[in-house]
Amino acid sequence: MNKHEILKKYFGYDSFRESQETLIDSILAGRDTLGIMPTGAGKSLCYQIPALMMEGISLVVSPLISLMKDQVGSLNQAGIHAAYLNSSLTAAQYYKALSLAREGRYPIIYVAPERLVTDAFLDFALHVKIAMVAVDEAHCVSQWGQDFRPSYLKIMDFIDRLPNRPIISAFTATATQEVREDIIDILQLREPLVVTTGFNRGNLYFGVMAPKDRYQAVKNYLELHKSESGILYCLTRKTVEEVCSRLIQDGFSVTRYHAGLGDEERRRNQDDFIYDRVPIIVATNAFGMGIDKSNVRFVLHFGMPKNLEAYYQEAGRAGRDGEPAECILYYSGQDVITNQFFIDHNSDNQELDELTRAIVQERDRERLKKMTFYCFTNDCLRDYILRYFGEYGAGYCGNCSNCLTQFETVDVTESARALAGCVKASRQRYGTTVIVDTVHGANTAKIRSYRMDENPYYGRLAKTPVHRLRKVLNELQMKGYLTVTNDEYAIVKLTEKSAELLGPEGENGPQILMKLAKEKEPATAAGSSKKKRRGIAAFAGNGEFTEKEESLFEKLRALRAEIAREAQIPPYIVFSDKTLTHMCLVKPKTKAELLSVSGVGEFKYEKYGEQFLRCIAENMFT
Repeated sequence: MNKHEILKKYFGYDSFRESQETLIDSILAGRDTLGIMPTGAGKSLCYQIPALMMEGISLVVSPLISLMKDQVGSLNQAGIHAAYLNSSLTAAQYYKALSLAREGRYPIIYVAPERLVTDAFLDFALHVKIAMVAVDEAHCVSQWGQDFRPSYLKIMDFIDRLPNRPIISAFTATATQEVREDIIDILQLREPLVVTTGFNRGNLYFGVMAPKDRYQAVKNYLELHKSESGILYCLTRKTVEEVCSRLIQDGFSVTRYHAGLGDEERRRNQDDFIYDRVPIIVATNAFGMGIDKSNVRFVLHFGMPKNLEAYYQEAGRAGRDGEPAECILYYSGQDVITNQFFIDHNSDNQELDELTRAIVQERDRERLKKMTFYCFTNDCLRDYILRYFGEYGAGYCGNCSNCLTQFETVDVTESARALAGCVKASRQRYGTTVIVDTVHGANTAKIRSYRMDENPYYGRLAKTPVHRLRKVLNELQMKGYLTVTNDEYAIVKLTEKSAELLGPEGENGPQILMKLAKEKEPATAAGSSKKKRRGIAAFAGNGEFTEKEESLFEKLRALRAEIAREAQIPPYIVFSDKTLTHMCLVKPKTKAELLSVSGVGEFKYEKYGEQFLRCIAENMFT
């Protein structure tokens, strides 16, 4: 079979997505290849299809057990023999899998990086033909990346011991230019084809909120999305426990996931979420890498991650099926302090020497600052993310909380001068709250004990609301007129640019303009006014199901759930929400018509096709 026949028969698609074919052709031509593609762009097909066409075995190096199980499960359901080798297998299962692999049963084998250099695996690898080593989540190889894993450095040790060098391909969703260069260098890619398809995920709505009561804001959101599946990320295990417990008390069906739970409970809770037994999972960042649950309709962050790479990867777990989904970050100033503590006490990089570890730590602090600016900015949130990864868009996406908020441009020069002056007069000794309270004229015990009521700028901006003063202070940080130290106390400091604001009164200095919201809250609540039901526009150009189509969709979901329960597989492995959506639009009556639906291939038609045709007929044509 050629690549197009494999695509249709096993995966159910009529054509490749952007750049997939280019990457596949590069691998088939024997060329090392690096693909940087956003989550949900179909990276796995780029190495799975060549693996089915090449002579020999293709190894996929993958960092997490859950990722391997998910990918192998999907391949087996599509009629492709694949296996994984990791610590979740018993010794008997492991050696049985190796025995079957020697017999040529598996064209694709997923393997954990630390397994590569074990005696048993090396003995196997030296006696079979390894056609390709595909490195998934390739950013893990770079110590400058957001998720460095020293075990990934074993990949080249393994390849160097093979009698013949295989093709090396590498794929990741989030990599700055520096990390891309690191991947090429460390994996020793030879004149690789490098394809970056772009980081934009147009189906995702991005929002940032800074509510006084984060839990209440999350609760309100979940009340409006009760029938949908989603992830709620928290910064700490303690917060996961507290939020999960409160949600259960408030009647929500949720489960939890963090590294402090036992292996069995983590596996059970993850499966409850993956198999749609529980719609919402509250988790730390220990959850999610490689989880290919396609119908996640929202990812909420109960706190700010430590960098944009981590945020975009976690947010990217929403809407993998291409349907509309929402990514909302609930921010608090305390998040900066929490993340700074994580950076200062990071034990992940103990294998690095002291100097390198210090450099990594400093870069982590810089990443945290840029993550914080994401929460401050009034510009397009999508554009901010894309610019971080080196892409430049139009500056307006129409699908983020800032683009959907009415702003006005305001001259805040007077406020800016007073804030900077207060910092200077107090000899750069205090944090943001003290500075803001001073210029606002607060009569608190702290202000009096610090004698800030004697500061020449005390009460200078008494008529300006505190929330606006905080926004001006944030703007001055983003524009480089002030900075905040990366330590526990977060002290406001002057910069070289501060002198431009601090000249004598009346002297021509810079005019500070900023966008400020006309309303206190965004005009749209979490983007709900922009949300298109089931993403019909992807297929038909209209934004809503009819009532009968909505009813059919729920019947198809119920059938899918029943099939999944019997087969003991996640529902989305049967068919994704996107495929069910397309069925509702096409309303197929015959095998040929059902095979025209995106995501329905020959193998899956033979397994499930008649049941879905019967369900559609019973609900649409009777």
